[in-house]
Amino acid sequence: MKKIFAFLSAFMLFAFMPASVLAASAAETSVDPESLRGTTLYVYNWGEYISDGSEGSLDVNKEFENRYGIKVEYTNYASNEDMYAKLLGGGANYDVIIPSDYMIERLIKEDLLEKLDFSNIPNYSYIPEEYKDLFFDPANEYSIPYTFGMVGLIYNTAMVDEEIDSWDVMWDEKYSGQILNFNNPRDAFGIAQYYLDIDINTENVEDWQRAAEKLKEQKPLIQSYVMDEIFNKMENGEAAIAPYYAGDFLTMADNNEDLAFVYPKEGTNVFVDSMCIPKGAQNKAAAELYINFMLETDIATANANFICYGCPHTGVQASDDYDLKGEEVLYPASVDFKTEYFHNLSPETLSLMTNLWDELKIDGANNTAVYIALVAVVVVVIVIAVVSIIRKKRRENDN
Repeated sequence: MKKIFAFLSAFMLFAFMPASVLAASAAETSVDPESLRGTTLYVYNWGEYISDGSEGSLDVNKEFENRYGIKVEYTNYASNEDMYAKLLGGGANYDVIIPSDYMIERLIKEDLLEKLDFSNIPNYSYIPEEYKDLFFDPANEYSIPYTFGMVGLIYNTAMVDEEIDSWDVMWDEKYSGQILNFNNPRDAFGIAQYYLDIDINTENVEDWQRAAEKLKEQKPLIQSYVMDEIFNKMENGEAAIAPYYAGDFLTMADNNEDLAFVYPKEGTNVFVDSMCIPKGAQNKAAAELYINFMLETDIATANANFICYGCPHTGVQASDDYDLKGEEVLYPASVDFKTEYFHNLSPETLSLMTNLWDELKIDGANNTAVYIALVAVVVVVIVIAVVSIIRKKRRENDN
């Protein structure tokens, strides 16, 4: 239903809007759009995280291309860690990325982001004060907020016959084989840390080991570790319980009315995802034009209606076309549980977390697959030995 509202809002916003109004922002920015016509902009974003024209919504990338004549090459990543590895690997160049708070803090520290030229982004004025001067970019130099939200528990009321209010359901043997978990270490460890009342930004080795043991205890109950795959699994009733981002719950609930959502009483992660320009971007001026475009009230409203995340934009919040205004999941009236941001961790703790995560994913992995691989190796060795013997005998016979 929310996607239907998104379509109607986009239609009303753009179908009858004069071209002169749509192009208004070009006169406000210092960027000369004509000088960028015919160039290409590379955007790297989370999956399911932009209004893309599906279900009758506004295709914001296509709107940008039509307006400015700049081609948008748009690709997705599944987690902050995947995005970081791709940036560090240098295998591809991007002009705009949309990482989360703690990852932005890390990227700034490692000199992997460009400073923004705010004369090219006048629509930054729509960002409310509470989303400026945040810990990951205290001088507001490298990032502009895109969305915000919290992580909670999604569950299928047709499969779960009790009221859920705690992370402990993630360890309930009654739901063995019906539980999903994040396929990224920071979020997965965060759940165990909240459950164990451990600081999610701890630098204590024993704390991380305790959380890792809790995740190992949980692993036999897990159906699979997921990111974007969660949409199909929860919408189709293939799993009963999953932690995920609140905005994505609203998208899933559109397609399965049995889904419910709760913020666990032990606490949860609060996050802000922001638009940034990675170091060495080939089309920085177009990137700033794109960011400014994404902050136009009409574009931001159509986008917020579609992706269903909290929107840190005063124009959107004031707009009568914003369908999610006051939505309790996104904008709870009260928060009576602990909320924390993830912060960047020291290199030593990041390495520890990665090693513990790798051990978790490998430990107890599909033993059948392992045995098959071992058998295959043995067979290959035997075949090589037999062939070698046959060839040796042939040589002897020839002599």
